[in-house]
Amino acid sequence: MKISILQIGKTKDKWLNEGIEEYLKRLSAFVQVDVIELADASIKTLGNPESVRDKEAMSVLKRLDDDDYVVLLDELGAQKTSVEFAEFLVSLSTKKHVVFVIGGVFGASKALKERADCTVALSRMTFTHRMARLILCEQIYRAMMINANRSYHV
Repeated sequence: MKISILQIGKTKDKWLNEGIEEYLKRLSAFVQVDVIELADASIKTLGNPESVRDKEAMSVLKRLDDDDYVVLLDELGAQKTSVEFAEFLVSLSTKKHVVFVIGGVFGASKALKERADCTVALSRMTFTHRMARLILCEQIYRAMMINANRSYHV
């Protein structure tokens, strides 16, 4: 299984990038994870959040193949404990390519929600989309450690 994380916008904060890079390095022992940053759309140019969501969704949808298994991160998605998330990843292990999609500041469009094979929430709490990137990487790493029966705090 290959995992990709498609995210709208760049992670500009150095400390977030450092955290993401650390987890990607740790994950390399378990699975290939690619992070793909797509350009975010400007509300100043497009005028309203719906147009921004639609334009960003178009750039995401262009990057997806028909056989990609798409997991959309959304605040209204299914909530999982870390153990449930680990089991979820095991259930996806037969998939060739799993793509986690993190929307932009205004969330995901209807078209993107319809394309998703499932929708997952990281928490009931609200995180910035930039923070969600780090949290997702950490949770994928935690899931790999759980599935390998290894202690997380080594």
